[in-house]
Amino acid sequence: MTSFFRKRSALTIVLLTFAVSAKLSAQEAATRGSPLEAVPGLRERAVVVTMVSRIVEQNEEVVWNSETSSVTIPGRPIGIKLVGSNLVASIQFTPFLRPNGKHLLVTLGQIWINVPNEGISFHTTMQTIPLEFSEQVYFFPLGSVKDQDAPSIEIQLVLEPYFDPEGPAGRDRRRVTSP
Repeated sequence: MTSFFRKRSALTIVLLTFAVSAKLSAQEAATRGSPLEAVPGLRERAVVVTMVSRIVEQNEEVVWNSETSSVTIPGRPIGIKLVGSNLVASIQFTPFLRPNGKHLLVTLGQIWINVPNEGISFHTTMQTIPLEFSEQVYFFPLGSVKDQDAPSIEIQLVLEPYFDPEGPAGRDRRRVTSP
């Protein structure tokens, strides 16, 4: 009888482990897909981070431009990856909301540059940028421009509160504006 219970206990532990890992995987997938649906109450705290990324030549000519907006929750990073012929820049922005309205955007930049005759160099930066909703801030992943002949990368960031058109405020707004 004892070996039967051991086998049954081992089988129960294996099944329980499988069930827990499957449930955790499903939760992780749900969180990755839409953080707003993962936990009740997050929708009210969600924010939109708008990024305008551009590469500017030495004559102030914009040679590449991209605009993206991402919905996220405080503490969950959003990122951008720029890949060029001799440069890879991976940058994450993590918003944190503070009750006084002076919010924070923590930036983590990782830059790989292949310099001819010197090899690959790696640089990393981490900065905390204070900002308010709707305020434009600029982030320069390569740092300040030292060589006027070199192109620069600039990222303009704007943090806004998330507006849910299906939420109570959205339904009220539609009701007021409809004839």
